[in-house]
Order: sequence, then C-alpha cells, then structure tokens
Amino acid sequence: MENILKIKGVYKHFKNNYYILEDVAENSETGEMYAVYRQLYGDNKLYIRPLDMFLSKVDKKKYPNVKQEYRFEYISIPKKNELQ
Repeated sequence: MENILKIKGVYKHFKNNYYILEDVAENSETGEMYAVYRQLYGDNKLYIRPLDMFLSKVDKKKYPNVKQEYRFEYISIPKKNELQ
C-alpha cells in the first residue's frame, strides 16, 4: 500500500495522535520539501518535517509492535450523509 498525500487531509501518526496536513512547502535555499502539519489535540501546535520523513515507513526494528505501515497515514473521514 502506498501512502497518500492529501492537503487538508487528516493523518494518523503511528503513535496514535491525529494531525491535519496544512500544506507542503519548499525551502527556498535548498529546494527540500517539507510537510506543514497541525496537531488535532491540545493547543493545535503547527509543525514542519521533511516531506520524505513525513511519508516514511515506521521503523519496525525500533517499534516492532506498531501495526501501522507508515509514520503518518491518511484517514478517510466519511461525509455526514455517508454515516447513515
């Protein structure tokens, strides 16, 4: 399964917290791409992380009991009318 990149999508971190991917930004000096994401709990802190790290797989040697394949995985949230 390949990880999906969806701006304004909700993602589950492998440690079970949820985040919204606000956007993707480029470092003007290096060209490196970054994920800009906000935690959906607490004070809704805003973070950046290299995009390749955001999309990386969970290190199963370090975290052998984690079932999630990727560090952040897109969560499809049904529309209100789809819940019935």
